[in-house]
Amino acid sequence: MMTRIISLLVVLISFLMVSLGCSGSGKDPTAGPGQGKPTGETYTVDVTPEDFVEVVDNPYFPLIPGTKWEYEIRKGGVLIEKDSVEVLHEKREVNGIQATVVRDIVSIGEQIVEDTYDWFAQDKDGNVWYVGETVDNYVGGVLVNHSGSWEWGVDGALPGIIMWADPAAHLNEEYYQEHFPGAAEDKGQVLSVTESVKVPFGSFEDVVKTRDFSTLETHLSEHKFYAPGVGLIKEIDMNGGEEVLLISFTKPTR
Repeated sequence: MMTRIISLLVVLISFLMVSLGCSGSGKDPTAGPGQGKPTGETYTVDVTPEDFVEVVDNPYFPLIPGTKWEYEIRKGGVLIEKDSVEVLHEKREVNGIQATVVRDIVSIGEQIVEDTYDWFAQDKDGNVWYVGETVDNYVGGVLVNHSGSWEWGVDGALPGIIMWADPAAHLNEEYYQEHFPGAAEDKGQVLSVTESVKVPFGSFEDVVKTRDFSTLETHLSEHKFYAPGVGLIKEIDMNGGEEVLLISFTKPTR
C-alpha cells in the first residue's frame, strides 16, 4: 500500500515494460499473484476469522461506510494529481472474514491513473489489518496492468497491521502492513503520537506520525499523519518531495 503519490511513475514504468516486452527483474509486469520471489525473511500471522469484528472504528483509521476523503497531491506547491477515497457499503470476503471495502481513485484531471479496492478488517483488540487489494493501473486512459494486487490466503499472501489500537504502545517498532513475497512487502513504524498538523481541511492535534517503507523498493520512504476521528490527513514522500494533503472530509449522513 505504498503511497499513491508514486503511482504515476509506477504505471509509466510498467507501461514501458509492457511496450518493450521486457522487465529489468525478469518478471512479467502484468503477472498476477504468486509471480514474485520471496525475500527470505520469515513472517507469520496468528489470527483467525474469529478474531475480527464487523466494524472498523479505530479512531485513527475509521472506516464507516459512506465516509469520503478528498486529497490533493502536490509537488513544489503545484497540483499534480487528485486522490478520492470512499468507504463502500459492500463487504468482501477475504480468507473467511468480511472485510470493509475502500475505493481509492487517483486521477490527473479527468483521467484515472489508478483505481484500487482496498480491504480492511479490525480485530477484537482494535487493531486494523490490511488484508488485500485489487488494483487497476492506467496510462493515458488505457488499463496496463494490475500490479500491486494481492489477497490474504492467496499464493502465500499475509495481512499486516495498518493501524494499531494503541499506536503509543508501538513507538519505533517496525511492523508489516502487507506481505506478499516479492510483490508487496510494505512496512510501517510509529514515530510520534503528539504531532500538530495543518492541512487545507483544517488543523489537528495529537496526530499519529508513521514512517512507511518497502523492503522491496528501499528507496521509497514516506511520512504519514493520522488525526483522531478523521484518519489520514497528510503524506510526505521523503525522497521525491510530493505531498498528499486532505482538502475535504465527509462523514456519512446515516
